[in-house]
Amino acid sequence: MKTLMRIAALAAGLLSCFGALAQETPSRVEPIRVGVLQYGTVNWELDAMTREGLDTANGVDVEIVPFAGEAASSVALQAGDVDMIVADWLWVSRQRATGADFTFAPYSTSVGSLMVPQNSPAADLGDLTGKTIGVAGGPLDKNWLLIQALAKREYGVDLSSANEIVYGAPPLLTEKARTGELDAVLNFWHYAARLEASGFRTLISGTEAAREMGTEGPVASIGWVFRDSFAEEHPEAIDGFLAADLATKDLLTSSDAAWEPLRTMMKAEDDAAYRILIQRYRDGIPARSPGDEVKDTEALYALLYEIGGERLVGPSETLVEGTYYSGLGNGP
Repeated sequence: MKTLMRIAALAAGLLSCFGALAQETPSRVEPIRVGVLQYGTVNWELDAMTREGLDTANGVDVEIVPFAGEAASSVALQAGDVDMIVADWLWVSRQRATGADFTFAPYSTSVGSLMVPQNSPAADLGDLTGKTIGVAGGPLDKNWLLIQALAKREYGVDLSSANEIVYGAPPLLTEKARTGELDAVLNFWHYAARLEASGFRTLISGTEAAREMGTEGPVASIGWVFRDSFAEEHPEAIDGFLAADLATKDLLTSSDAAWEPLRTMMKAEDDAAYRILIQRYRDGIPARSPGDEVKDTEALYALLYEIGGERLVGPSETLVEGTYYSGLGNGP
């Protein structure tokens, strides 16, 4: 019920811009090419969208273009080989700072979590001194930087210097955690969900760390990214796609049966993992007004600039104007 209320709140905030969802397939259907990681979780939603015809019902014909890695998808967007990808707002702001016209519409607030075994004695970040910690995403991962800053502020602990830090690919770190080679692991949300299903617990998530450091609510970690110029030339395609996105999220929130065709794609190890992956996806559906979202993102950007400087965020000291798609209604 709580998740359904969140969906309703999000829909109310966005549909004032997009208009009501179409009741019938529009006479004109706009094509849109969406580049995604070949085995990424975004495929779950896009598969449900196209399988159920929610794209055409909202005036768009979605072509899913798979890529082997994030770098390949961003290069394809820059080259005009796709119209849209999923990326984070930090990348968008950095690109805009150099003159590009990419813009961002929230997709998910799901972020990485620092996981420990259920029987771990660690109750907070101050208990991790002298431990072996796995970190996915590298030393400049946003969640890792936020968690380090929080540990230093609240517990006087420098996690990097006080521990052995192991950087690596998410699947590898997941297995090392399961075999006991790591005392804790910061991993992406879907890997954290799999660990949760196998007996791990969350010590702290990236969202919780951000809120402890000053944000008011969850900030969308990734979003649909496209060019302002594409939105200006094809407004029906963007509005239709974002409406289809809302409709698909509504379906995947309200219907357990809608997940069954996705089960093979999800590669859930067992029923427990399958159920937790669904719940964590649902938990990550954005439900805040665009204005609140942008306000918190600006605060988070300033914090990340303070922590990581230009190496992390790029040349701008503040979130670059236009990072959030103005068609959301209350963007900058």
